[in-house]
Amino acid sequence: MLQQLLLRFSSEVRISGMRWHSVPDSVLNEIKESVKIAERKTSAEIRVLLESRCKGNVLDRAAFAFEKLNMHKTINRNGVLIYVSIDDHQCAIIGDSGIHQVVKDAFWNTVKNEMVVFFSAGQLKEGIIHAVNRAVEQLIIHFPIGPDDKNELPDSILLGLK
Repeated sequence: MLQQLLLRFSSEVRISGMRWHSVPDSVLNEIKESVKIAERKTSAEIRVLLESRCKGNVLDRAAFAFEKLNMHKTINRNGVLIYVSIDDHQCAIIGDSGIHQVVKDAFWNTVKNEMVVFFSAGQLKEGIIHAVNRAVEQLIIHFPIGPDDKNELPDSILLGLK
């Protein structure tokens, strides 16, 4: 079962001043650019999914999205999903089994807590970019980019999941 292979954390957060429908394109573009820059340093794959409402438990929803986006099919099982439900004030960070073997729970808890601090101050973009940058610190160590590295998943920021 996929959920057994995932490292999962979540927290209910208050994202003040930001509503789902008011996320500007410029914010989405900056987040996308941070993912692209991060992925130039590691063979890991990072995706960001923003939804207005979380359908059910935030961890279950993030795990469902992780699988639906085929993030568990990367060669090294090194995908990371940053999931944010803006209107519900919830987030989760999910790493696949390859990452779980080398990156400890305490690190992901710290990243999640740091992201929540940004969100609580109404800084959605800054919180997500911070999480991307913090994740890549470990990903570089354990999953360095190789000469034949291919971008296995799109870098686009997902707005909702069908």
